[in-house]
Amino acid sequence: MIPDTAKEKPQEGTVLAVGPGRFEDGKRVPLDVKVGDVVLYSKYGGTEVKYAGEEYLVLSARDVLAIIEK
Repeated sequence: MIPDTAKEKPQEGTVLAVGPGRFEDGKRVPLDVKVGDVVLYSKYGGTEVKYAGEEYLVLSARDVLAIIEK
């Protein structure tokens, strides 16, 4: 059992860009997320970057917990 104080709280954001996917057994596996999707992601996942005066979070697919359908 994980105490509530140690649990990561999910965060929400909109996907602005995606890469082509990952390679598995020599074949490209496309990503499940697409530009415009709203996703929940791990609080401590990803890398924060600043670009053109804006702050962004770059995530790995494994940091995405869910795609929210509205």
